[in-house]
Amino acid sequence: MDKYLGKRLDGRYEMRELIGVGGMAYVYKAYDSVDDRTVAVKILRDEFLTNEEFTRRFRNESKAIAILNHPNIVKVLDVGFGQHLQYIVMEYIDGITLKEYLDQRRDIRWKEAVHFTVQILRALQHAHDKGIVHRDIKPQNIMLLSDGTIKVTDFGIARLSRSELRATMDDGEKAIGSVHYISPEQARGEITDEKADIYSVGVVLYEMLTGRLPFDADNAVSVAIMQMQSEPTLPHLVNEDVPEGLEQITLKAMQKSADKRYQSAAEMLSDIDEFKRNPSIKFAYTYFVDETPTRYVDAITRVRGEEEPSKKRRVDKEEKKDGEKKKISTVAILAAVAATIVVAVVGVILVVFNFLGNSGAKDEMSVYNFVGKHYVDEVQKYELIGNYDIAIEEAYNGDYGEGYVFKQEPVAGTKIKVGGKVTLYISKGSKKVKVPMMTPGENAEKFQQRLDTEGFQVQITEESSDKIQEGTLIRLEPESGTLVEAGSLITMFVSSGKPDAEPIDMPKIVGLDKNAAIEKLVIAGFDQTKITVEWVNGDAAKNAVVGVSPDDSQKQYPDVNIKLSVSTGFRDGSISIAMPGIDKAVDLQFYVDGKLDAALTGEYKNIMPNHYSTLTVTTTLAKESYPVTVMIRLADKGDFVKYAEYQVNGNNGTSVLLQQMPFNVETDTSASSTTSSTSSTQTTTSTNSDTPNEGAEQ
Repeated sequence: MDKYLGKRLDGRYEMRELIGVGGMAYVYKAYDSVDDRTVAVKILRDEFLTNEEFTRRFRNESKAIAILNHPNIVKVLDVGFGQHLQYIVMEYIDGITLKEYLDQRRDIRWKEAVHFTVQILRALQHAHDKGIVHRDIKPQNIMLLSDGTIKVTDFGIARLSRSELRATMDDGEKAIGSVHYISPEQARGEITDEKADIYSVGVVLYEMLTGRLPFDADNAVSVAIMQMQSEPTLPHLVNEDVPEGLEQITLKAMQKSADKRYQSAAEMLSDIDEFKRNPSIKFAYTYFVDETPTRYVDAITRVRGEEEPSKKRRVDKEEKKDGEKKKISTVAILAAVAATIVVAVVGVILVVFNFLGNSGAKDEMSVYNFVGKHYVDEVQKYELIGNYDIAIEEAYNGDYGEGYVFKQEPVAGTKIKVGGKVTLYISKGSKKVKVPMMTPGENAEKFQQRLDTEGFQVQITEESSDKIQEGTLIRLEPESGTLVEAGSLITMFVSSGKPDAEPIDMPKIVGLDKNAAIEKLVIAGFDQTKITVEWVNGDAAKNAVVGVSPDDSQKQYPDVNIKLSVSTGFRDGSISIAMPGIDKAVDLQFYVDGKLDAALTGEYKNIMPNHYSTLTVTTTLAKESYPVTVMIRLADKGDFVKYAEYQVNGNNGTSVLLQQMPFNVETDTSASSTTSSTSSTQTTTSTNSDTPNEGAEQ
């Protein structure tokens, strides 16, 4: 039996079902007893807990997703990095992977493929804006909800090193990343940026349109060589229903040279928007399939009034017809096999040549990318330092395992003379320090100051004790004298001065009136001063308890902190904003009931209007009726101007558009300043007396 099923992590996450197994981790469906919700918990495999590289990659994933906030990216809710257990808690996605969907449907309608691709690109643009490159976009890492919403998952790969590339080629099943979707520069082990993700999106789009991969072979080495050298079969030759413009978009994303691809997700989205407006569009892209006269060339741009093109393509009909009738001779087969072997050998030579960092120049060369590579196992072993005057500096670094290069000077790609100096900074691993010594009964406040001074993070937990004086230390976790990483979290268990108490049953109170629920808790023996109320909008009647933390699944101590989620009797408001048809990024600002809503305003910054026909925004004010004013400006430029006004009905969550103003990108400052002043006036005259009290209930 699985050792985690039925167990609680940190007394909070109850493991209920194993829903995924990956190369690095297991994923469980779990119940969060504190926030009363279903979550997904990703646990690093035991065999990797002592592997610095895998634990670093696992931490990188949590860091990457934690700074991302987008409706098409899975959210991280909590992390745990202990010595014997490392996990990431994420929102639970009730759906299937895009891979499972494609396996069920084979090829799908091109409109559906476009719908999915747009969402993937929006997620990637958000990540790229935050400096995060996914590097492992594939259908297995994309979740599909029942309503057609896409969620991009698995941001675990921060860098694909050459050792990982060798693992990928040697064993496709255990690969970190999939060789079928990686870009040519990834296959060569070069530095990758956001354009590598664009290539992978192109492969996913190709697979959705045709029902098959652009490159496939018996082993991963052959696939990697095909990624670097071969051209895919044109999508319309596999599926004649693929529109020409969409085929052009797909092939542009899959260009071998990163410079010839879309340079950003936003740029690819822009072309897809053009295609959606006119599915018969043709772009000025040119793609050569081979060196024969049969080639696909299109330099025709959209012309208004042009006749609808037929599905018939520029393919040499006679050549195709003859090919279907003729039988391939034995000589031709042998020639094709020989040619394939030559291409494979040349490809392997090119990979090795590139791997050794030989630029081919006699006097100058580009500095190789050493960062992320183990100095002994990867740098020295493969003689990557032969053309440089190498200087070594060692330093502690918590993000890289011991022996790995975490920095280099000059940076990769810099041109230097052969034999020039390159300084490599080698990680000594995380700095280890001892947890300070403490004595039970020692003053907690003074000991906390000591921990702060020494750079530790501190968490204080009260614990009942009738032997140790209130406000003094009982114990530490980890214990005094334990070797830990510098800056680790130390939990101080401080005496509450109260005698030990036995846990008691939590009564069932969900659905009860707030006051009746509090009374029932007090009668059961819980401390009324530790009960707080959180007001939430929803379908339940006003004052009804809709959730409690902790729940009634197990006994609790009498002095536990209890949070009641109580219905306001109102619903969240929903407003649909018609976006202006411009191709410049904008910021939105929201005034809800006359007050600036900082959370909404912060969420809708630097968005591309032409990526949305309408933008749906949710407001959470607990009030029967209230106005919402939407302001707009070019991203980070000038003042906001009024764009739309709505009236929200808090009883049913609907809204009515009261006024819609056109947005002129040339609007002068004086007009915008006047509007901003009006909003400020609204702020000072509004009231919010109908909002329920969110403080502690006595």
